[in-house]
Amino acid sequence: MTVTPERWGVIDETSIQEARELLGVPLRRDRMQWNDYATKDAIRQFADGVGDKNPLWRHAQYASETRWGSILAPPSFLYSVDATIVAPKLPGVQWIYAGTRWRWYDVIRVDDKFDVSVVFTKMEEKTGKRFGLWVLQTGEITYRRDDGSLLCLAEGRVARTPRREKKKPKSQKEKERRPAPEANYEPELTTESRRGEVDRIWEKTQVGDLVGPVSQPLTLNRIFQWYTGAQGALHYGGAHGDAVRYRRRHDDYEINKETGAKDSAARGHFSSKEGKDVGMGGAYDVGLHRIAWVIEMITDWMGDNAHLAEVDVDVLKPNLVGHTTFFSAQITGKWFDQHPFVALEIEGRNQFGDLSTRGMALVALPSDEHGPVSLPLFGGDAGRWTAKPNSS
Repeated sequence: MTVTPERWGVIDETSIQEARELLGVPLRRDRMQWNDYATKDAIRQFADGVGDKNPLWRHAQYASETRWGSILAPPSFLYSVDATIVAPKLPGVQWIYAGTRWRWYDVIRVDDKFDVSVVFTKMEEKTGKRFGLWVLQTGEITYRRDDGSLLCLAEGRVARTPRREKKKPKSQKEKERRPAPEANYEPELTTESRRGEVDRIWEKTQVGDLVGPVSQPLTLNRIFQWYTGAQGALHYGGAHGDAVRYRRRHDDYEINKETGAKDSAARGHFSSKEGKDVGMGGAYDVGLHRIAWVIEMITDWMGDNAHLAEVDVDVLKPNLVGHTTFFSAQITGKWFDQHPFVALEIEGRNQFGDLSTRGMALVALPSDEHGPVSLPLFGGDAGRWTAKPNSS
């Protein structure tokens, strides 16, 4: 597909309608699927990309002594199986990851092989001061094992925005009002230890209990490590001749203003200059990586024998290289629905106190009365789920 220069990067009724024509249509995913198998090496490399040192994902001897009997993959590993980025059409229009809702019916075991299907389900037109007209695209991703058993349902949300829209520079007065962080704030501060083999019992877990804070400093090395473990250059057409052919076909690229060369649309993750050019304020994180950090916090808190059932997280603001995000959560509900569940509200703030991440989670916990967590949840019925009582 080739678009004329005047149509490249344009969001209008014509380009929106072209995208709407794909609603309900199963999509090709060869550029969004990095791992077909949960091999031991793939799990370890993904965990390295997140920075997650949980031995349940890494050490065969440790894992063999748990109820699972072998290594598991972190729940966020499914980002490497399919990235949940559903952003069809709108050539030249930047996509920014906006959030994921994950619902895991079962754990991911070493050597699982996956069968994934993806459907474009929703497209919403938005307006705002920063970008004017933009759209939010949503897709549903179904992850099954190759035997047909359901592992997970995910909803991926992607904002499609014009390129090179910059925020209005802050006045000196506004800059002076912004509180500066403590000069000696500690980026590695954490108050959440890994629960591990010690069960977190449902009856002893109470509404109001706190999780965290857990801090995650963002550096370029951590971004490089994420790409190495989770996706490589695949999402942007790969490298070498593959990338040239991909950009010709999909018109998905960023143009170097000095040379006119077509380059990866991901340049803003690695370059402060390019990050500012697309309105992010500097080099910024990958939204999937940030949500994987949230998942790491919850799995460390809940222990080996619990099951992370759901995470629904919105990526609200860019997380810039050099910043630290402090994640925390609080128990907001507790109920029994075939399984003992607790609900948590989650937030992430940077060292300035800015809210950049917000969401919720559901965890099925072992119980003195009801026993261990039974999987798959609800017998793997894709039409069955649970919610906090009195919630819509």
